[in-house]
Amino acid sequence: MAAPEESVVHGSKARPQDLPSIDKLLRRPAAIALLAEHGHTLVVAEARALLERLRADAVAGRLAADSLQPAALDDALAAAVRARLAPRMRAVFNLTGTVIHTNLGRALLADAALQHLLAVMSAPNNLEYDLASGRRGDRDSIVEELLCTLTGAEAATLVNNNAAAVLLTVAALARDREVIVSRGELVEIGGAFRMPDVMASAGAHMVEVGTTNRTHPADYERAFTANTALVMKVHTSNYAVQGFTAAVDEKTLAGIAHARGVPLATDLGSGSLVDLAHHGLPREPLPQEMLAAGCDIVTFSGDKLLGGPQAGLIVGSREAVGRIRKFPMKRALRMSKLPLAALEATLMLYLRPERLAQDLPTLRLLTRPVDQIQALAVALRPALAVAVAPRFAVETVELLGQIGSGSLPVERLPSAGLALAPAGTASKGIGTALDALANALRALPLPVIGRIADDRLLLDLRCLEDEAAFAAQLPRLAELLR
Repeated sequence: MAAPEESVVHGSKARPQDLPSIDKLLRRPAAIALLAEHGHTLVVAEARALLERLRADAVAGRLAADSLQPAALDDALAAAVRARLAPRMRAVFNLTGTVIHTNLGRALLADAALQHLLAVMSAPNNLEYDLASGRRGDRDSIVEELLCTLTGAEAATLVNNNAAAVLLTVAALARDREVIVSRGELVEIGGAFRMPDVMASAGAHMVEVGTTNRTHPADYERAFTANTALVMKVHTSNYAVQGFTAAVDEKTLAGIAHARGVPLATDLGSGSLVDLAHHGLPREPLPQEMLAAGCDIVTFSGDKLLGGPQAGLIVGSREAVGRIRKFPMKRALRMSKLPLAALEATLMLYLRPERLAQDLPTLRLLTRPVDQIQALAVALRPALAVAVAPRFAVETVELLGQIGSGSLPVERLPSAGLALAPAGTASKGIGTALDALANALRALPLPVIGRIADDRLLLDLRCLEDEAAFAAQLPRLAELLR
């Protein structure tokens, strides 16, 4: 019979001198196993960090003697190694009600994109190699034909996000010259990205015309000078001006610009490639419509309404796109091979528009029937109620969500979900109780992100497709709330 392991310390509190040496800790069988699995560098670093933390607690008189028992030290070191290797970027349940959530990764990639990524990234690929000629190729060519087919453009190029697309367009077409833009379109998007700042960063001189709420053709016509290089139109996708308003449409503005030999560029921001109205959603302007109206350049995002990876797409005339592609800044802003592969697979889905609502996660979630979401809420409520009892009560509720990421900000999506409210808590303690619940939900193996409103924590179920994985975590939630 093996002798029991000797305790490291006796008493209720441990002293600094009771801590084992680094060598003694690493000679234990559990540590030797960690060394074999993870190597010397990581395990030794975590062992040193662990002993430093324990020593600090011992000096402060808050280290329990049991913390230095051999089994406790083994567990602590193993936990430290696991924590160090745990990814910081993690999958979460987005139950906020915002489908394309900027802080939660925006659009979900389609299965086809994920499969293509794995196949292409796990081997050498023809990122810049022309298989037909056997010569060096251009990475833009991977998706240029697709973009031209889908939008009717003569040419296309791409960069790492839409902010870069706008910056590059202005720099390439109007550096050291004037760009005319309506005052009602001087937008600011997330992260303090402001159109006037973009103009300045691109080295262009911005010429504002019209007023915040009304801009007329004559305002543009009076603004042209010998130094005018570009007219810029910006789709105000992240806010709406209502009431006494007027704006100049792209077709009219293209005629005004082209009569003076100046190109017209428009930034659509979110940029959808299909008419969302056909799917029961509010309509957004399409790149193909802007090109048909006479725009020389249209910029839009790849990871919002389009439903792909982060990307800035630039489509338009062969001459204008050619100038943009040759501009020196283009190389610094180009897309890497991972998002490029995902974008190609995503664009391929648009060649089969009849299947798009099924194959593209963004559109599938945006068009999910409300009765299906309500049925999911009813099915999940009993198990969730058990998990959070007796501290919280749960009820099914009708909710209003949103598309997100600056897309159609005033529109709301009818939805359904679960509302959790503190049971028997005084009004002054409701906020504390809800914060504790939100913390517990975020601490789950697959964190759950909801929203707090009207003294309740709301879980909008529009984006919950893996019901089983959510339900499997409820026992752990119950433990965290004890």
